[in-house]
Amino acid sequence: MVDAALLLPKILASAGENAELSEVSVKIAWRRVSGEGLRDHAVPSQLREKTLIVAVADAAWQKQLQPMSAELIFRINKLLRQKVVERIEFRIDPRALNSLTVPLSTPRVSEPLPPTVVSSAAEIQDSELRGRFMRAAEKCISRRNSTNSAIRIAASPAGQAGWGASPQSEI
Repeated sequence: MVDAALLLPKILASAGENAELSEVSVKIAWRRVSGEGLRDHAVPSQLREKTLIVAVADAAWQKQLQPMSAELIFRINKLLRQKVVERIEFRIDPRALNSLTVPLSTPRVSEPLPPTVVSSAAEIQDSELRGRFMRAAEKCISRRNSTNSAIRIAASPAGQAGWGASPQSEI
């Protein structure tokens, strides 16, 4: 399976000077290079003229991370294969940090995911990416099932529910 982060250099190269795409790419690269221990304590908020602004909880984190900025810049630019970040500014902003690090809740679905989706997800090495893949699959299947249900009801004689093919026969 292809690692999505490895596609970022090609996407950036084809997009040219798109500031929004550069910012998103840098944020993805940050999550990759910062590691699990740092992710909950330092979150990139924006990229301004090659300066990555990172929210931190307090002065202790700011002081701890400042000496690491050169290494982090190197790793981000190496992953992106171009000099997108020249400087990192660590700003004390616990509210931004809390709002950006709220974990995504996993939606509940009434039926289990198909085995092909589960086996595909199992091949994804990155746990966060795997979780996002599973949530996206659940939402897609849920949306498809609710759309199919609405179509069957609308197409049934006098709008009666239960008329037509079952969602399982369409899969």
